[in-house]
Amino acid sequence: MTKQFSGKVALVTGGASGLGRISAVALANEGARVVVSDIAAGEGEATVQMITAAGGQAIFVKADVTKSSEVEAMVAATVSEFGRLDFALNNAGIDGVRARAADYPEEIWNQVINLNLTGVFLCLKYQLPVMVKQGSGAIVNMSSVAGVTGFPGHAAYTASKHGVIGLTKTAAIDYAKAGIRVNAICPAYTRTPMLDRMLEKKPDLEAKLIARVPLQRLGTAEEIAQAAIYLFSDAAAFITGHSLVMDGGIVAE
Repeated sequence: MTKQFSGKVALVTGGASGLGRISAVALANEGARVVVSDIAAGEGEATVQMITAAGGQAIFVKADVTKSSEVEAMVAATVSEFGRLDFALNNAGIDGVRARAADYPEEIWNQVINLNLTGVFLCLKYQLPVMVKQGSGAIVNMSSVAGVTGFPGHAAYTASKHGVIGLTKTAAIDYAKAGIRVNAICPAYTRTPMLDRMLEKKPDLEAKLIARVPLQRLGTAEEIAQAAIYLFSDAAAFITGHSLVMDGGIVAE
C-alpha cells in the first residue's frame, strides 16, 4: 500500500531528541525521506538509525540554525541528497532560565531569541526559495502555548514563541500565491527530554502542571508529531497561517 508521503522529502530541525525525533520517525513511517538536523551529531545519527532500521530513508546533517551559512548548507544538502524539499518542521529550540522579566539575564535572552525565533527565520529564508521553485511545499514552525498567553518567569521563551506565530502568519500570507502553506503548532506541557530535565530538578512539578490542564494529563510527543503530519498532509490543504494550540484546554479557561 502506498504511504501518503511516498516520494516526499521532509526536513526536521532539532531532530536529535524529543518532539523532533518522534516527528522525524513519524514522517518516515508515512513514507517521507527525512533529513534530520541538529547540533548533537551522535543523537541525530541515532534518530537516522531508528528510521533506517524500520525500513525508512534518512540522513543526518549537522547544523546550528542560528548560523545563516549552516542553515543554507543544511537546505542545500537536503536538495542535493533527495532532489527536493516538500515539508519542513522548524522545531529546534531551548527554554532558557526562569526569572522575572527585569531580572532576566541579557545573555540568556539573546540566546533564546536567537535560537527560537531567528533560527526559524533563517530556516524559512532558505527553505522557502526551494519550495517556490517547486511551486509547492508545507512548513510547520514549533511555537508553544506560551506563544498565545503569558508564561510567568520565561520572558525570552514567551517572547520568542509569540514571535514565531507572527512570523508564521506573515510568511503564510507572503507565500500563499506560490502554493506554499506555513503553519505553527503550540504545545503545552508535553512529555519530552526538556520537560523531564525540569521534573528531575523539581519532582513535585509534574502534579502542579497536570493540575493546570483541564484534561488532567501531560501531552505526548506522538500527539504533536501527528498534528504536524496532519498539517503537512493534503487533508490540511486549505489551512495556512494557523497556529494549532495543543494544550489540553489551558487557554479555554
